[in-house]
Amino acid sequence: MSALPVLGAGGWGTALAVNAARNGPVRLWARRAEFARTLAGQRVNAEYLPGVTLPAGLEVTAHLGEAITDAPFALVVVPSVGVPDLLAALPRDLGVVLCAKGLAPDGGQLSVLARQLGFTRVAVLSGPNHAEEIGRGLPAATVVASRDGGFARSVQAALMTPGLRVYTSDDETGVELGGVLKNVIAVAAGLVDGLNLGDNAKSALITRGLREMNRYLTALGAREETVYGLSGLGDLVATATSRHSRNRAAGEAIARGEHPGQGGKVVEGLRTAGLLDAWAAAHGHDLPIVRAVAHVTRGEWTPGDGVARLMEREAKPEQH
Repeated sequence: MSALPVLGAGGWGTALAVNAARNGPVRLWARRAEFARTLAGQRVNAEYLPGVTLPAGLEVTAHLGEAITDAPFALVVVPSVGVPDLLAALPRDLGVVLCAKGLAPDGGQLSVLARQLGFTRVAVLSGPNHAEEIGRGLPAATVVASRDGGFARSVQAALMTPGLRVYTSDDETGVELGGVLKNVIAVAAGLVDGLNLGDNAKSALITRGLREMNRYLTALGAREETVYGLSGLGDLVATATSRHSRNRAAGEAIARGEHPGQGGKVVEGLRTAGLLDAWAAAHGHDLPIVRAVAHVTRGEWTPGDGVARLMEREAKPEQH
């Protein structure tokens, strides 16, 4: 049995590797050789996933070629900005499962980029999945989506454990982009928390944010049922409300006038907001929460300005 490569040793990559190691051997690839040696020696990722022991069946390496040896597919679990370079270094006959919840540098889908680079077996993984909980084996569910149903089922078999229920889908666009947009809404939810605007405001924000997700995803060909599934509504609720959410915490920090960085950890929603705002402007779509977050994170509006502009929009029916 070949080892499953998990490419990226941040919190999410480590959690997926620990989960998959319950089914068989896993090779966790870390970009920095010194970091890989630390993980292999200490058997814990104290920097990104403290308190979770790396099981015996999980091997750590800094050699990319060694990580993917004899493997039919690999989980790509680096931040979205690092995905293009990593894909460029991989053989095109390797199946790739894209686990980053972000966009390509041009604002397009990472799955589209992968196919443009010549990969034929491509899948995306998304859902309400906090690394801190999955690494500890707490119950969770996720979705793996691919145009290739057989490939999706292979990934499902590799990742399904008593603690992680894995569903399949053929709506690649819906699953991938739901994970992208919910990060921006979660930043907005953090702004609400940081400004102490209350539960009514946060509930309204999440609900209207779901409408924006539906507008964006269906415009790009996603199915509406995906928007209201695990990778849409499910992920939005988790990311907008959890204490584990980097995006929510970043919004809260901005509202307090603090820097949103968290020890060098990537906050995908901060970058994504600007890309989605540009897309909406270019294509004539109305994404007011996205627009507010983009202006606030660029320092063009204060958090209070963003709230005021959302509240003062023209009156309209709820469904239109």
